[in-house]
Amino acid sequence: MAKKEKTVELKPKVDKISEQHLTELQDVVNKLNEYQFGLGRMEVQKHTMLHDIAVLTDKIKLQQDMLMKEYGSYDINLKDGTINWENKDGKQ
Repeated sequence: MAKKEKTVELKPKVDKISEQHLTELQDVVNKLNEYQFGLGRMEVQKHTMLHDIAVLTDKIKLQQDMLMKEYGSYDINLKDGTINWENKDGKQ
């Protein structure tokens, strides 16, 4: 038995993709770039907020130290400024 040769039909070589494929590719790449840019912006905001939290935490510690020296406690009701003193039995 003789082997039968396979015929492979080749598509003609083109220099450009179709406008539809180009538009779809551009849309996907643009959306990816938009998401990556947005994510980067959020990371910068996150970094800034984490820094601000650290600064505010330091300020709270300074306030607590001042209140402890001035009033003997830093357990303060933030609504009206009353000091939450413990009772003799250990309860407030």
